[in-house]
Amino acid sequence: MIIISASFTVPPVNREEIIALCIEHSVRSRAEPGCVLHHIHADCEDPARLFYYEEWQDEAAVAVHFAVPESGDFVERLTALVGERPKIGIYRAEAVSAA
Repeated sequence: MIIISASFTVPPVNREEIIALCIEHSVRSRAEPGCVLHHIHADCEDPARLFYYEEWQDEAAVAVHFAVPESGDFVERLTALVGERPKIGIYRAEAVSAA
């Protein structure tokens, strides 16, 4: 499984537009093959920060996701509204027993 996280600070003037854009991106992304989870969240300690948490079946699914023109358009639009590119982390993970 591949986990992607991204975070960014939202200028108050663009908050509603940014949230709508992020929800639109998540809904579209969840329909892609190999997407397990894709959600935008607000930071409870800093409401100006939003972050993505995504789970993908494998690296191939992530590669396809990044190649979708709408994904590139989303990053460009978000960067313009936020004023900087989101900080992104991509990780390979495997489930472990909690016991």
